[in-house]
Order: sequence, then structure tokens, then C-alpha cells
Amino acid sequence: MITIYLRFYEELNDFLPKNQRKAEFVKELLLPTTVKDLIESCGVPHTEVDLILVNGQSVDFGHKVNDGDKTSIYPMFESIDVSPVTHLQDRPLRNLKYFVDAPLGKLARLMRLLGLDVHYDRKITGIEFLETALKKKRILLTRNRQLLMPNKVTHGYCIHSNDPYQQIKEVVRRFDLTQQLRPFTRCSICNSKLKKVAKKEIINLLEPLTKKYYDNFKHCPGCEKIYWRGSHFNALQKFVTSFDGMK
Repeated sequence: MITIYLRFYEELNDFLPKNQRKAEFVKELLLPTTVKDLIESCGVPHTEVDLILVNGQSVDFGHKVNDGDKTSIYPMFESIDVSPVTHLQDRPLRNLKYFVDAPLGKLARLMRLLGLDVHYDRKITGIEFLETALKKKRILLTRNRQLLMPNKVTHGYCIHSNDPYQQIKEVVRRFDLTQQLRPFTRCSICNSKLKKVAKKEIINLLEPLTKKYYDNFKHCPGCEKIYWRGSHFNALQKFVTSFDGMK
């Protein structure tokens, strides 16, 4: 029997039972195993981890733990310089594109509202979701931690909150997106980029009151939806400005 001492830090504790949070605990193994398998046996996806110290030394996911090892596991660092040690996650992608899991439809809509490139299909779930996301080379966003545990998953995030408005804040913080938001530039239905369109070109598609009171429109080339700053716009604008300067 091999005895390992573990301690998870910060938001990684959200994945643990209450009696293991923010404290060192013991895990017993029959045989030596990789630190990746050890971490995920505790319910923490490897995509959430960016630094592992075993007996004070930085190691990678392939490191095998031994009897008596003290293992400390840390999440992604946003403001602390950990350059002298081994980063376990790839640095942020230049072109951030996301694949949102089926149960997170409201999150997908909010992300598109902020101008983020989001693929969403409520018909695709489970393993099909995982395989499709990897094929399209998109970042996985899911609440199913099991989908983030395969070795082939390199970019992903396990959404913590049940509330869509908290979920979008999680995503913006996790991927440091405040400078990349381009509100009202994508279709919330199909993700296509919106284009400005002259009123005269779409006037036959507008309701009488819309024709009378509005002059500026955008058109979605993907699903043909027409957008304008209607009565709902003030509420949307308030939502968008809540991300200004967010850390």
C-alpha cells in the first residue's frame, strides 16, 4: 500500500468533498501511479491544473508518485510569476474559439452577445461533444468534469456555477477576455458575424413600428436574422458594461 499526502489550492477545492477542502488529506494506492491519474481520481480534471509540486519539486503529469510523497496541486496562475517552474497547461491560444456543452445554451448565447466565437449544438452531447470539439480544435466548456479528463484534451474549462450570468463571468476571468470582447458583433442564434445593412434593403422584413422608429440595422448572413437597438437594448448594454475593467 502506498500512502500519498495531497493538498489542493484555491478553486480546485470546489471539486473535492467538503472534508478534503483546503487541507492536507491522505490517499492510499495499491500501486505507483502518475500524478495526473492521482489528481483525476480525486475528481479534479487535469485541464484545471497548472502547477504540481511533489516534495517541493515541480513535476509534470507523467511523474509517478511514491510512498510518502507530499503533493501540492495549484490552478492556473493569473498574476503570480511561476516561470521558474513547470507550467502544465498550454499558454492561451491566440485565436480563442469555444465549444459549449449542450446544457449550457444560455451561456453560449451570452458569450456570442459579447462577440466570442462559440459553437453550440444542443443535439451533441457526451463523447460526441468531446470528439467534435477536438476535431474543430475548440476550447471545451462543460460542467461534466469527466469530459475534461482524457489525455487528448488540452484546452478546456469546467464551469462551476449554475447561473448563466455567473458562468459568463467565470469564462471571462478564466481566459482573461476583457480586452477581447466585441459586443453586438455576432449573431446570438448561429454565431455568424453581423454586417451592417441599409434600412431600404430590409424594409419589407420589418414590422410597422420598427420601420417608423429605427434606422440602424445589422444583418446575420447565416440565419438572416435582423438586429436593431430596440427596447431591450438598454438591458443588454448594462450587461455588457458590467465587464468593463473586470478582473
